[in-house]
Amino acid sequence: MATHTTIKPFGPEEAQMILDSLKQPAVFLNMTCDWPVLHWTLDRLSVLLGDKAIRFRLGRIDETNTPLFETQCSYLEAKLAQFVSWASGESGADVGPFSDYLYSEYWAYADYKYIAMLFQDQPSMFEDVMWSGFGFKGRDGKQSTLWIGTEGANTPCHLDSYGYNLVLQVQGRKRWHLFPPEDTANLYPTRIPYEESSIFSQVDVLQPDLRRFPAFRRARAHTVTLLPGQVLYVPRHWWHYVESVDPVTVSVNSWVELEVDDEARVSEALTKAVVCALKTTPSNDNADAWLNPTEEGVACHDENMQYVNLAVRTCMERERGQHHCKQTHEPRRTHPVKRDSSGQAKESTGESTSFTVPFGPYLIPVHCEQKDWQEIGEMTPKDPDFKSSRNPLVQHPIDCTVNPDAPQSSRPMSDGGLQHVTHECSSAPGQCTSYTCGNRISQRTAEDGETEDLGHTPITTNDLLDCLVHPDVIDRVTELLLERQRGGHRSGGHRTGGHRTGGHRTPTAS
Repeated sequence: MATHTTIKPFGPEEAQMILDSLKQPAVFLNMTCDWPVLHWTLDRLSVLLGDKAIRFRLGRIDETNTPLFETQCSYLEAKLAQFVSWASGESGADVGPFSDYLYSEYWAYADYKYIAMLFQDQPSMFEDVMWSGFGFKGRDGKQSTLWIGTEGANTPCHLDSYGYNLVLQVQGRKRWHLFPPEDTANLYPTRIPYEESSIFSQVDVLQPDLRRFPAFRRARAHTVTLLPGQVLYVPRHWWHYVESVDPVTVSVNSWVELEVDDEARVSEALTKAVVCALKTTPSNDNADAWLNPTEEGVACHDENMQYVNLAVRTCMERERGQHHCKQTHEPRRTHPVKRDSSGQAKESTGESTSFTVPFGPYLIPVHCEQKDWQEIGEMTPKDPDFKSSRNPLVQHPIDCTVNPDAPQSSRPMSDGGLQHVTHECSSAPGQCTSYTCGNRISQRTAEDGETEDLGHTPITTNDLLDCLVHPDVIDRVTELLLERQRGGHRSGGHRTGGHRTGGHRTPTAS
């Protein structure tokens, strides 16, 4: 008897071309029908992982106007079966340490769980994740992470410094709120709490305090609800806030390295050196929980400077390699080059040709949603008439996901279809404001709209850091540092010493 074979809309080579060409978030449909990882439901995982202790992050289900950072959450270790019992409300079941937390008051999240560590004694499980279908030969679960959460579980709005992100939804739905890199000034970036490769936003993007963060009015949200079987592409340096919208969600992701990450690692090494130097200095205002729980500890300044030098050296070696390619008339890459699972740059297989991204029923762009802040203008979440996107009585922001030219009738049912309403953002990109140092300024807006001068407000260490390690500032310092290393290659550069060569690894994200 003949067996039915599902034909995927894009082969590995075409999928790679699409990923190389995409400039905005997009959702792939019908690409994972044969991936065994789609059977990684919560019940199956609880059996596979047995008595293995898993760390969960718990947060209160509260209406607030500030992000709930990981430093403000509770943590516990439990078996996945205990989590299942707690999340399902089984009466009298063994819920372990979850017994201290009412399900009606808390959400729980097992996030950033490296599959290579979870299944180190079951390596065959790695093969269930098949990123080779997107052109990454040999990339599987060993280079992926697992995320398990209850409704309301979320990741604070942030951007990742390295690479881009591919996310497969396995069970339940997750809603993604994405913002382009150009919105960085509107999102009030901060490095406190500090986590390597993550820049957090000070804004609660679902309930923004527009009095404190007025520039957020210009932010351009791109919202999509990801369903099981669908894969979301998150471009490099796109901000994102992610929330689980079903009782249980399971997803798998993989961060794909890019050649341009070498310079980003210099910026991250600089940031770490500055943050650690200031936050480890005894001070009356340095008693806060500034280090994200994902970080293993605080390195000494000498060690941080070693990372700076290592990152700079690696970046210089890459530049010299590119210079050699130019001298030998080797083809020069015109876009960021992907690396394979071993970290090696993937070579181009042919001459570059024009390529049109095939948006349609199997590749859906995530468009910008248009949000009108006029009604809530000067309101805050504490005002009685404030309309919150978390409030079930208020309509949620429109999910703007579908290309209006795409034939909707041919969308594959196996992926469940995207939840969406077509709506293209027509507003022009918001103009970048001057450096926003944490928005802790010496003025505030009074209720009548007038500006009230409060005089001098004491500047804290965190205020200083919000300026010193602001992404724009760090980018400029990185440029200056690399110019010094290039010596006379650019005007204004200064040689600080000879380059050392050798096979060194670049710092990696935690």
